[in-house]
This record gives sequence, structure tokens and C-alpha cells, in this order.
Amino acid sequence: MRLSAYFLPTLKETPAEAQIVSHRLMLRAGMVRQSSAGIYSWLPLGFRVLKNIERIVREEQDAAGCQEILMPTIQPADLWRESGRYDDYGPEMLRITDRHERDMLYGPTNEEQITDIFRHSVRSYRELPKLLYHIQWKFRDEVRPRFGVMRGREFLMKDSYSFDVDKPGAMRAYNKMFIAYLRTFERMGLKAIPMRAESGPIGGDTSHEFLILADTGESEVACHRDFIDADLVASDIDYEGDLQHLVDGFTDKYAATDDERDPAKEKELGDALVIARGIEVGHIFYFGTKYSKSMGAVVAGPDGEETALEMGSYGIGVSRLVGAIIEASHDDAGIIWPESVAPFKVGLLNLKTDDDGCVAACDDIYAKLRGAGVEVLYDDRPERAGVKFADMDLIGLPWQLVVGPRGLKSGTVEVKERKTGERPEMPLETALAQLTA
Repeated sequence: MRLSAYFLPTLKETPAEAQIVSHRLMLRAGMVRQSSAGIYSWLPLGFRVLKNIERIVREEQDAAGCQEILMPTIQPADLWRESGRYDDYGPEMLRITDRHERDMLYGPTNEEQITDIFRHSVRSYRELPKLLYHIQWKFRDEVRPRFGVMRGREFLMKDSYSFDVDKPGAMRAYNKMFIAYLRTFERMGLKAIPMRAESGPIGGDTSHEFLILADTGESEVACHRDFIDADLVASDIDYEGDLQHLVDGFTDKYAATDDERDPAKEKELGDALVIARGIEVGHIFYFGTKYSKSMGAVVAGPDGEETALEMGSYGIGVSRLVGAIIEASHDDAGIIWPESVAPFKVGLLNLKTDDDGCVAACDDIYAKLRGAGVEVLYDDRPERAGVKFADMDLIGLPWQLVVGPRGLKSGTVEVKERKTGERPEMPLETALAQLTA
């Protein structure tokens, strides 16, 4: 994509309403624009990041054996009355009435909807287990939405749901999602720490939050240093095997949110203790028959007797992750995207757009990178070099390939790695080999 044609409305000044780093940088980098309180339009650069995160989430859900569906944003209130949550949920639920005076709601979550689908579709234990997921927009009418996409009213969420005939089966599903979540976040360049959590309005007695470490995190957390060094992406995971030993390897280690910290245990850890700030990016729940009993979701068991389904739900804040990654990966100049979620891999900078040699070289480089499948943002604008460097640092692409007349005379270009700031000069062919590897 040529930057001269790209819709990228960057800002030089920080908007007054932006209170945290990710909100400031997303506005300045032209990723989003506020439509109303806590509701945002996603512009081309931000939308590309959102879709890359969604892709990784989808790939890891598929690998764990989940099947994708798509449920509506608007749900009938009667389903929530069946489960008993309609009145209990509170003012965060946006309640509406259609033209026929039927009570509806904009779904903040989908336990009732998926339970209704399942109870009308599955009759026998032989059709279990099942794992279903969707990626859909949700709405929670926060009293004071703030911090940009980190705490908005409308947000994109992946929620998956497990259905089993007994608790051991339900816990196998829980373990699949536990491991899939760790892999998902690691692929995005994040270290997620699983911590025991309250179930809140979802219900149930087993729950874990996944928090990433960031200096600007919402709350203080403490954990064993081994969490920092763990690497699940490099492992072959057999999702049909027994994953309990892998889960135990994480849950047996110390990890606690601020209100759950244990001074005695932390003293025992000594140098192995890490104290940092954390941001929640995922939450998983086992809630047994909470919804299946109240809504009549039963199957015929092996003995012919009806049994209520054992269920769990598993959420990842897809749009929230965009802000969370920025909180964890930025500097004073702007965003530093991990390559796996970056909107483009390479920013190609032509430092002299009125020089025929520079234009010809950049056009050729642009064509070669695109031909090799590399996503490139080509800054072909007639702007000063300083403006181009500042914009590229602000939007945070992993690599910058800088072409100027002086370098071309000696057959070299400059390749800057955004993460380290290193910017060696090298022959053009070497640069192309490095960026297409």
C-alpha cells in the first residue's frame, strides 16, 4: 500500500481525553476514532491489527478442536429470564424493545444463546463432547467508559463454549482452553500469566484470568519467574491427550493478583519472585450445570436417563488485546508491534521523492517485497525525512527500509528494526533477503 493513497489520519498532538498510553497512541496513529462514549470506529491501520489478532485467536481455537459459528448480537430477553440472569445482570445490559413490544437485549455474553441452540440440537451423550466458538461484537453499558478500547462499551470478543456429559469431560475441555490461551497470547508476543479468579456474573466454581505484564497495567500482580521463561509455542500439543500435567505445571506455581497475594509464599520465592503490573486479556470458566439445568439442556446418558449438560465458557477480548499489546510494547516515539500482529511488516521510506533514481529504486523494491508476500507500507509522500521517520516510529511497523540518493550511489540501504532501534546499512539484495526470509 502506498501511503500517499492510504487513509491514515495521524495526529501530532495527544487528544485531551486520552488517559493511558494505548488510547493516546491509537488515536495519534490513526487507528481508531471515537463515535460516542466507549464506542469506536476502526480505521484501516487499526482494523488490520484487529484482523491479525482475530486470525491468531481463530487458528488456535481451531487447533484445539473448536468449531466456529456466529451468533447474533441481539438476543431475546426470555432466554435470560430462563437462566435467571435478566434481572440480576444489572444496568450494564442494554435492554431494548422491538416494534412488536418484545423485550430484547444487546448481548454482553452468549451463555444463554448457545445453551438454547444446543438444547434443541443435541439429544444423546453419543454426540458429545463439543466445543463451539464465535468472534462477535458485544456491548456492556459501562457507567464511565474510559481508556479507549481497553474499557469500551462495544468490544469484539471471542467466546467459546464446551458441552460434556460429566465433570471429568468438562475439565478436559477446560484444560484444552487453558493451554490454547497460553499459546494464543504467546504468538502475539505476550507472556500471559494464568491466575485463579472469581467467576462473577458468569457463575461457576472454577475460573482463571490470563494477565499480561505491562508497566502501565491496571493492577499489581506477583508470580514465579518461571512464567516469564515458559514457551508453549515451540511445543507440540496433543489436544486429544491428557493435558493435566501441562496445566498443573502452570497452576502449581505461585501467581496472584493484588488482593490474593501471600507475603509468606513470596518471601520463600526470594529471587524467583516477579512483581509487576498486569492487564487481563482472557478469562475461562467451568460452571457445570448452571445454565443447562435452568434451561433444560439435557441429553440421554449411557443408562438412558436424562442428564444435564456440563458446560464451560472461555473468553478473549480481541479488541482489548490491541490496546493491551500497545501497553506492553511501546516507547516514547510510538508503538512497537510484534511482527505477528503488525498491520504491515515493512515500512519503505523514499527520502527523496523528486529524485528519479530514488523513485525507480523504491518502486522496484516495493514490487519485489509484495511479490514475495511481504506486506509493505510505502511512504511515497513528498514530505521531509524527519516527518517520515516520526510517522513510521509512531505506527510501529517492525522494520523500516530507508532509501536515499546517497546510499543508492554506494549500493546500500538502511534497515531499521523498530524494536531495538538498530539501523545498519547494507547492500539492497542483503536487505531484501533479510526482509523476505
